[in-house]
Amino acid sequence: MNKTTLLATASTLVATLIATAATAQTVAFLMPDQASTRYEEKDWPGFQAAMSDLCPDCTLIYQNGNADVALQQQQFNSVIAQGATVVVLDPVDSAAAAALVEIARSQDVKVIAYDRPIPDSPADFYVSFDNEGIGYAIAQSLVENLQAKGVPQGAGVLQINGSPTDAAAGLIRDGIDRALDASPYVTLSEFDTPDWAPPRAQEWTAGQITRFGSDIMGIVAANDGTGGGAIAALKASGADPLPPVTGNDATIAALQLIIAGDQYNTISKPSEIVAAAAAEIAMTLINGETPEATSTLYNTPSQLFVPAVVTQDNIKAEIFDAGIQSVAEVCTAEYAEACEALGIK
Repeated sequence: MNKTTLLATASTLVATLIATAATAQTVAFLMPDQASTRYEEKDWPGFQAAMSDLCPDCTLIYQNGNADVALQQQQFNSVIAQGATVVVLDPVDSAAAAALVEIARSQDVKVIAYDRPIPDSPADFYVSFDNEGIGYAIAQSLVENLQAKGVPQGAGVLQINGSPTDAAAGLIRDGIDRALDASPYVTLSEFDTPDWAPPRAQEWTAGQITRFGSDIMGIVAANDGTGGGAIAALKASGADPLPPVTGNDATIAALQLIIAGDQYNTISKPSEIVAAAAAEIAMTLINGETPEATSTLYNTPSQLFVPAVVTQDNIKAEIFDAGIQSVAEVCTAEYAEACEALGIK
C-alpha cells in the first residue's frame, strides 16, 4: 500500500470516527409533571420516534420531575453525569431552571427549553407552541361565544390560570388578559393553579360558585385539567346549563367533554409536532451547527408553532379527520350517541 493510499485510508477512518462520535451521543428528555398525561402519552413517544429516525445510535434518557423542583434538579445532574450532551428541558419551575442552564453551560452541555421558557438564563434554543397566542385564542373564542348567545355587556367570567412557577402559564395568562381586557365582559376573579393541579382548580371554582352563583357566565381555564376541575365543581353545584368553559391540550377527557357539551373549547396542539422539532434541533446542536430560529423569546432563539381552537363545530375535522385521535379512543360507549350526533363515526 503506497503513501497516498495510506493517507486516504487514514482520512476516511478519522472521518468515520468523527461521524460516529457525533451521532452516538446521549440526549436527555426531562419533563415537569404527571398532572397532565401528555408527557408520557405524546411528548416522550414523539421525541423518541423522531430521534430513532435521526440518530439510531444515540442513547436517550427520559425522566419526569413529578412537579418537584428538587427532584428535577437531581435528574438534571444525573443525566449530565451519564454523559448527556443535549438536554431537552420542560422545567417544573421556570425561575429555578435558570440555575440548571448555568450548570449545563459550565460543562458545555446544550439545553433546549421545551414548552416552558426559561426567562432568567437563555437556553440554547426554545421550542413550543405559541403560548401567549393560545391564551388569547381560547379566551377570544369564549368571548365570541358569549356575544353570539347575547350575553349582555358587563357580565362576569372567571379566569383560571396555570402554575405560578411556569413561565408558559404566564404567557397563556397574558393572552387571556389581552382578550378579556378588550371584551365587554368583567373578570369576577382569577386564580393561579399550583402545579396545574385539577383538584386545586376544582376547589377554587367551588368557592367562586358559592360567591358569585349564576353571575358566572363563562370560565376561561388555561388547560384541560383546570377546565375539567371547573366543570366538576359546576356539576357538583347543580349548575344547569353549564356556562362555557375553555381548555387547552386536546386531551381525550376534554374531547369527550366537548362532544358531550360540557366543555366549550380546547386547543389542538399535537405534542408530537414540538417533540419532533426538538429532536431536529438536538441533532443540529450535536452536529455543531446553529438551529434556525423563527423568532426570539426571552433572548432565546425560538421556534413557535401556531395551534388550532377546537369546538363542537370543528372537532370532527380538526381531531378525527386530521388523525389526531381515533374515534375508538374517544367515542367510547358513554359518548357514542353524542359522537354520532356530530357526525363522528
